[in-house]
Amino acid sequence: MNVLKVSSKSNPVSVAGAIAGIIREQGTVEVQGIGAGAVNQALKSVAVARGYLAPAGIDLVCIPAFTSVEVENETKTAMKLIVEKR
Repeated sequence: MNVLKVSSKSNPVSVAGAIAGIIREQGTVEVQGIGAGAVNQALKSVAVARGYLAPAGIDLVCIPAFTSVEVENETKTAMKLIVEKR
């Protein structure tokens, strides 16, 4: 499964395009963010991607979960959004 890592400075429209492309090709993608700002941008990206895919008859399901990520030799908790076709 492809993993897209989102920061608080990520452009939601750009991330949405990546999400839509991966969903069209593979049907599922994981979007990860660490911190409230990053998770906010990730969630906005999923909403925009849903708008991109709706005209093609594709609806999305988003499953939130936690995961551990190594950042600079430190383990941090990240929010992951598993996005799939419905």
